[in-house]
Amino acid sequence: MNSIPIQALGEFIGTFVLVLLGDGVVAGVSLSKSKANGAGWVAISFGWGFAVTMGIYTSAFLGPAHLNPAVTIGMALAGKFPWSGVLPFTIAQILGAFVGAVLVWIHYGPHWKATKDEAAILGTFATGPAIRSYFANFMSEVIGTFVLVFSLLAFTRGQFTAGLNPVIVGILIIVIGLSLGGTTGYAINPARDLGPRLAHAILPIQNKGGSDWAYSWVPIVGPLVGGILGAGLFVILP
Repeated sequence: MNSIPIQALGEFIGTFVLVLLGDGVVAGVSLSKSKANGAGWVAISFGWGFAVTMGIYTSAFLGPAHLNPAVTIGMALAGKFPWSGVLPFTIAQILGAFVGAVLVWIHYGPHWKATKDEAAILGTFATGPAIRSYFANFMSEVIGTFVLVFSLLAFTRGQFTAGLNPVIVGILIIVIGLSLGGTTGYAINPARDLGPRLAHAILPIQNKGGSDWAYSWVPIVGPLVGGILGAGLFVILP
């Protein structure tokens, strides 16, 4: 097994790929004059699911490919990952997400100027609520991440054909997106939201507005609570 620093490198690479492709599909759907403009929520949900699968495949040779601090903490609570790796993994995941978001900005260069909708631009990077209600939004993130982390831990007790696990995880992300994601855009991953939100705040993006830091705690705290609850349920089951 690789050392924690090498595994953390895998987390950086995997989360970078995850956000580059995941935020990339949102940009394609949301930004003006994109050929994918208007493709809708189904395209975004499938795009994020495939992005997670590719993120895992491109990094699993280096480590466990959590790509998500809520998953890392859940795995540690369940005794499947050492606590000493939680902080390095979390830092690597946030940095990978930040760099992935920067590349999305570069890739869609002229489309920022063509897009006048500040909310659409922010939504390319970070999540936001369909209806702003902090308690309801928080519970959406808790529930979505609970399903994610509990399911991932349940998968560890099953048997899949060699190499198929990333595809199953991608399908799980698609299902969560289609069923539970319409309320908040389903961050279910603090790094996936925080890294790109920081990129949105820092980068000289044309036509951007504020980064909505007042909401930012929801996609950070909600997934962490949901991950802890998912791991807690898994641990007490026989």
